[in-house]
Amino acid sequence: MNASFAQSCAEHVAALRRQVSDALADLVHGDEPAELYGSVRYVLSASGKRIRPVLLLLAAETWGASLGRTLSAALAVEVFHSFTLVHDDIMDHAATRRGRPTVHVKWDVDTALLCGDYLLGLSYDLLGRIESPQLARITRSLSRTVARLCEGQSLDKGFEARSDVTHEDYFNMIDRKTGALLEASLETGGLIGGASDREILALRAAGTAIGRAYQVQDDLLDLVAGDPRWGKTIGGDLVEGKKTFLLLEALRSARGEERDWFKRIVTEGGLAADLVGEARRRMESLGILETARAAVLSHSAAAIQELRTLPRCRAAGCLEHIVLEMQAREH
Repeated sequence: MNASFAQSCAEHVAALRRQVSDALADLVHGDEPAELYGSVRYVLSASGKRIRPVLLLLAAETWGASLGRTLSAALAVEVFHSFTLVHDDIMDHAATRRGRPTVHVKWDVDTALLCGDYLLGLSYDLLGRIESPQLARITRSLSRTVARLCEGQSLDKGFEARSDVTHEDYFNMIDRKTGALLEASLETGGLIGGASDREILALRAAGTAIGRAYQVQDDLLDLVAGDPRWGKTIGGDLVEGKKTFLLLEALRSARGEERDWFKRIVTEGGLAADLVGEARRRMESLGILETARAAVLSHSAAAIQELRTLPRCRAAGCLEHIVLEMQAREH
């Protein structure tokens, strides 16, 4: 991808993100009850990368669909994503999201549950505004995504009590918790644009690969992020004892005392915060961080390979640009 085309893609993607953010901010106008509508607007006004709606818009644009035909669907997947985050934050006892207090912290758990429910309903209302002969198929796709996301979240929570989680288990969970909505976003854009069944399969496969690359990069950044926009405590996953790609790779690669050191993170349910630096040093010496970077590159390459089976145009090139942008992200 030459520099001028990459710059063109960056500008186009930035413009789409602005349009999505502006439209989200103008979606809800209710006032009472104040807690409900205040929390909903709070969520919709949060900053974000808008990856899912932009993937949808670019996928549809690949087959010539205009922004006017696709914006409602793009808003639907972003509102749906916001719903999942509000409820996930409750389950994960998360205090912050995107650098701000989570809804259940700023208000309370009951308000957060209602806020998430409202957002889920709004996402389906937005889907219903799509003018497409594929509307029934699109709606079924999102409904299947609800089930897959719930499966992924349940698997992730179940990992907390398991000491035998494998890489296969990890990616099985990620394909649901992270990949499912990325798949659905690309599929929806393709369906609106008029992609063939073969092309839809390629879009879904790209979504799976993007989800894997994104999550491994997230696991890596949790330990090495230097950008203040990361907005999370460095090493937080290790402190919580989460079975991330890094920890699973350390358990698989380490031997003797080294493996015992990492195994204690699992058996003791987490790592003391003052040992995060030592964990990073041990992982660096084992080559774990480089293995994670290689996994991000591998899954990103798999996504691009699928995207290159699509019609060649600026929008398809911009889809590749997003994959490369995500691969290189630092927050």
